[in-house]
Amino acid sequence: MKLIVREEKANTGTLFVNGYNLMKIRNRQIPHLRRTMGIVFQDFRLIPTMSVFENVAFAMHVVGADRRQIRKDVSAVLSMVGLGNKARSMPNQLSGGEQQRVGLARALVNKPSLIIADEPTGNVDPNLSYSIVEKLTEINKQGTTILMVTHDHNLVRDFKHRVIMLEEGRIVADNAAGGGSI
Repeated sequence: MKLIVREEKANTGTLFVNGYNLMKIRNRQIPHLRRTMGIVFQDFRLIPTMSVFENVAFAMHVVGADRRQIRKDVSAVLSMVGLGNKARSMPNQLSGGEQQRVGLARALVNKPSLIIADEPTGNVDPNLSYSIVEKLTEINKQGTTILMVTHDHNLVRDFKHRVIMLEEGRIVADNAAGGGSI
């Protein structure tokens, strides 16, 4: 079975993510690369038959964490995202914002060095959008790299982080200074 780590292969240059050369990565290395990353999906991707706790714990189960560590870390990360009191709730009992925070907790629980957030504010109201980006900013200040995709120009303008603009897969602007707009 061929594992996929990218949709497209670059024509030139090299691309390293967390020390892995994506141009030359071997199939057996892909699971190790994935363990260094957390993903926050726009559409939450929660398992509807699992509680909030179980959805977050699942990310730890797949990497072989022991039960004691899972209980400790899942509880801590749920508290960090403001959902400590929702651990037994099912996804359909949560608001969109709460579901997005469960997705964020799941991405954080294995302490990744990189979080990729694909439109994490796309399905929530503007006030919650700011709350989510503030939480990502806090996580970034603790040393985790955050790569966030957004079309929300207000968030880009207001948070003043590095902005890279892509068109058809090419970088058309890079505000490396973090001025918040291009």
